[in-house]
Amino acid sequence: MKRILSVFLALVVSAALVVVATNWKHSVTAVHAQGGCSNATLTGNYAFIYSGAFSPSGRGKNTFGDAAVGVLTFDGAGNLSLTYTDVSNGQVISTSVPDTGTYTVNSDCTGSLTDATIDLHSNLATVGGGAEVFGIQTDAGNTQN
Repeated sequence: MKRILSVFLALVVSAALVVVATNWKHSVTAVHAQGGCSNATLTGNYAFIYSGAFSPSGRGKNTFGDAAVGVLTFDGAGNLSLTYTDVSNGQVISTSVPDTGTYTVNSDCTGSLTDATIDLHSNLATVGGGAEVFGIQTDAGNTQN
């Protein structure tokens, strides 16, 4: 009798959990991927830091460390400027005149960036309505983000 009562109690608890879970699922607000982005999603100053490896040959041979920190400024219309300090293979390079370039943000909040001054290309992803932007360099011989 005790075993039957335990099994019955377990079935009742399981059934109650299924009912609660089913009803709870319908009260949860659906979350969808962010959409509706454009160049205007990125406006203003964004601090950045990157690190990785650089190959002067562009073929991945003789790589050395590379890191930078700076400020990237988007104008909301597809133009950008950036100032930074870069350390490559132990050599410090600082920009006294900002680099310039362009960027594109697609409606799915991905995009691309080109620093025309140094011919650097990156793919982008934005989140939080432009509160944050992430990028990774796509030039051959580089592994930087």
